Amino acid sequence: MIEHRTVKGNRLDPWLDSYAARAHGLRASETRSLFAVASRPEVVSLAGGMPNLKDLPLDQLADATAQMLRKDGGKALQYGNGQGLARLREQITEVMALEGIEADPEDVVVTTGSQQAVDIITELFIDPGDAILTEAPTYVGSLSIFSTYQAHVEQVPIDAEGIIPEALEESITRLEREGKRVKFFYCLPNFHNPAGVTLSEARRPQIIEICHRHHVLIVEDNPYGLLGFEGQTYTALKTLAPNDVIYLGSFSKIFAPGYRVGWAVAPPAVRDKLKLASEAAILCPSSMGQYSISMYMENFDWKHQIQTFRGMYRQRRDAMIAALNEHMPMCTWNVPDGGFYVWVGLPEGLDAKDMLPRAVTNLVAYVSGTAFYAGGQSGQDHVRLSFCYPEPAEIREGVRRLSEVVIHDLELRDLFGPATPRPSTGVSAPAPDQI
Repeated sequence: MIEHRTVKGNRLDPWLDSYAARAHGLRASETRSLFAVASRPEVVSLAGGMPNLKDLPLDQLADATAQMLRKDGGKALQYGNGQGLARLREQITEVMALEGIEADPEDVVVTTGSQQAVDIITELFIDPGDAILTEAPTYVGSLSIFSTYQAHVEQVPIDAEGIIPEALEESITRLEREGKRVKFFYCLPNFHNPAGVTLSEARRPQIIEICHRHHVLIVEDNPYGLLGFEGQTYTALKTLAPNDVIYLGSFSKIFAPGYRVGWAVAPPAVRDKLKLASEAAILCPSSMGQYSISMYMENFDWKHQIQTFRGMYRQRRDAMIAALNEHMPMCTWNVPDGGFYVWVGLPEGLDAKDMLPRAVTNLVAYVSGTAFYAGGQSGQDHVRLSFCYPEPAEIREGVRRLSEVVIHDLELRDLFGPATPRPSTGVSAPAPDQI
């Protein structure tokens, strides 16, 4: 029998001293850790950004997938090209054309969701201590990746028009003065996650000019760009500066996330590096997923499906805004014109992370604003509410339940003050396997 030795007295993990330094930065995502709670039927989840797929023609998709397997199953179930299926790359350029992006299929690299693209880009460009600029707040999944690669993340303020150009310039200049290498600016310009705002047309060329002047690459992550509620699209940063921007897209929001198919469009030299890094990590993206999506785009009216999604999400957005007006007038929020999210500001003195266990006990879930800031050191005064998955009636009920928690905490704040330890309310935090 092999005896398992204890390293430096650590009985929970005898391999603690063997991990690479970057492994110690791995943390559970605040949104992923909520999925166990959100899946309980009695809980109204306003947390996860799961697309609502009820309007997909599932029976027809099943029949078409069976036909595809009979025709191309030998290829769909085999290893594939590291850059991605050639026909799908052509179809991806058709998707991007809806936003005015002209791209060569040869410059497209298919990835396992756009999240893998963020990971590869970070691997290619970041040495420990290098600086990455992002919006404040920004997507939690990318923050996790940046932390793993030991990047210095500098978050730049945004307002109702997106990132503030003057603040971006100031941040780059200060980091350069401090001797830090600023490698890229990661942004979600359209229907932002979590803030719901869109970078204004007036600011887009300003952002391009600032980054070009300082030789800072732009990573444009655009999973929601075709989900404007009125069918509106915006000028892609990629079209303004093709050689200064890596553009990321995904089928997760405009079709279905289960296939895990996204893409990156990069200048040729960067494209070749992306392909090599992807091959080293996963050999090739899922052939089955690629063939399935290519079949869908070949045989279904995918543009009309996107229009259907827009109308459905607009209805849910309207339900959430109406419920906030009715039940939570003590809070502030944006009214997004696309995407999945409303960014809600809490009354002064309330803490979103501290409030979450009480919300879950009251059978409603959200994501604390702290999830969207590096190190979780900011964002306590905001919550992200997602309207994409629940039905409108569930959204209204979820907001009503959340309002009860907010009112409860406001009463405690008025009694004891925001800095005073609060007495027990009989509500304990959920167990680790529940949240």
